[in-house]
Amino acid sequence: MDASPTAPARTDSQTSAADGSGEQQPGTRTRIVRAAAVLMQRQGYEATGIKRIATDAGATLGSLYHFFPGGKQELAVEALRFGAQEFTDLLRTGLDSTDDPAEAVAECARLMATTLRDSDWTDGCPVAATALEFIGRSPAIQHASEEALRQWRELLAAKLGAAGIAPDDAHDLACTVLSTLEGAELLCRVSASEEPLHIAARHLARLVRAY
Repeated sequence: MDASPTAPARTDSQTSAADGSGEQQPGTRTRIVRAAAVLMQRQGYEATGIKRIATDAGATLGSLYHFFPGGKQELAVEALRFGAQEFTDLLRTGLDSTDDPAEAVAECARLMATTLRDSDWTDGCPVAATALEFIGRSPAIQHASEEALRQWRELLAAKLGAAGIAPDDAHDLACTVLSTLEGAELLCRVSASEEPLHIAARHLARLVRAY
């Protein structure tokens, strides 16, 4: 059920118990967004129901609509941004691990492999499943997806540029790195194996060193 009231959305700091549940405490909104992000990351938007999100977040439907009066699509945009930030943090950890851009890119791939393995091959790209469902259907969701991908490319390009790679080459190489990581991640999930991302790590490092 996506229909909902049109009252302004609330933030965590707004503790009015509009649904009478007493749940409107700081942290409830974050739990809802996190639950939605995890479910959408694993199974996409259409397969993720509002009731399941509320249950996983330990919240009521009234609480969910209190924070997201626009319903499921409004929540989906925030969930995409939340998941995208977690992936940004993973990339940043890999890129900051060494001054060598080739080894830094390889470390990003290895971190992705470890994260996938630890999640039993369920926690893939935080935007892919939902973004593919909504191409041409929801401008807000498509924009959030594009925003995430652009942020990741820019993060990679900045690392490559800081190592002395020309700006145009850094931009193109960043796009290639991200495309390779996304594709290798899909192969890992399908095969339940870290190998595709470890192969990507080795070959992306060689590619970066060629510059």
